Amino acid sequence: MLLIERYLTRQFAQSVAAVAVVLLLVGLGGLLVDLMSEIARGKVPAGLLLSQLGLRSIQVLPLLLPLALFVGLLLSVGRLYGDSEMAVLAAVGLGPRQLWRPLLLVTVPVALVVALASLWAAPAGARLAQRMVEDANRSFLVAGLEAGRFIELPGRAGILYVGEIDAEGARFGRMFVQSERDGRLDVVTAREGELILEGELGRYLLLRDGFRVEGDPAARDFRMMRFAENELQVPDREPDVDADALDAVPTRALWPATGAAPRAELHWRIATPLMVLLLGVLAMPLGRGEPRQARYGRILAALLIYINAMILLVLGKGWLAVGTLPTWLGLWWLLLPMAALAGWLYLADGRMPRRRVAA
Repeated sequence: MLLIERYLTRQFAQSVAAVAVVLLLVGLGGLLVDLMSEIARGKVPAGLLLSQLGLRSIQVLPLLLPLALFVGLLLSVGRLYGDSEMAVLAAVGLGPRQLWRPLLLVTVPVALVVALASLWAAPAGARLAQRMVEDANRSFLVAGLEAGRFIELPGRAGILYVGEIDAEGARFGRMFVQSERDGRLDVVTAREGELILEGELGRYLLLRDGFRVEGDPAARDFRMMRFAENELQVPDREPDVDADALDAVPTRALWPATGAAPRAELHWRIATPLMVLLLGVLAMPLGRGEPRQARYGRILAALLIYINAMILLVLGKGWLAVGTLPTWLGLWWLLLPMAALAGWLYLADGRMPRRRVAA
């Protein structure tokens, strides 16, 4: 490898890494806000905040890394033109078309990371995140309940207090629960009890030897009853809107599937790493500029190209899932024209000027 190629590879990699760090921080901020909202609604236990944030961050890599590569390469190539380094390289016979090796040394590893995340890591992380939430809801300890401390039930449904919790977090002693619904106050106490799960969303407290007081404080109308055993439903996770999501399905399970939705998910996972390669090739001709031209104006163009490409990918995935597009067509109707355009722009941008022979 030439010395100039090692220099360009290092410059490209540093620019892409810097943009990737910024985008990942922004993406983690958005994930944190969504996760805090789910914790407030009781869908995710508070004790799983960091683990869920880490697992969900893997799922955004196929969306953020292509943009990081595209913007990073555009900034780096634009700097080469702005500092007249490309003019010097062209003078020694190294035009844009001859710089394919540094471009691929940066683009291909990013595409491999996106392929690994899209085909294996993201589905595995989604399955692990779901399993952790399901296991956590079986234990009061993981859900954030501590002995001797008042806590607020999910969705501000009431106040819960327990005096003792066993090591497994399923059995407890000396419980107090206060809730309010439609202006009526409900207070339940019990000497002991345990947590029981029924189905996927139902969580119940099996209470033993306790009292229940219910009534309207405004009307001073109360009634009290004593029970030997009683069941109290705990406000739990809200059911997911997209219950049939295929994000957690392994890729190997999608290959033999014949349905439209699984095939659409498979095409989506294959298209994301290919999009990285196309954006990497497009960065070289689109990064061309004049020495005094503003460098950061290309970021807006990069965002527009990336957003339009991703919107078309999402629309194509939806059309495949509902049967509007045939499954054999997949997302190739978008990838192949983009590949042809990227190849043509790269080859046209890389033509060296012909040498004139003196008469």
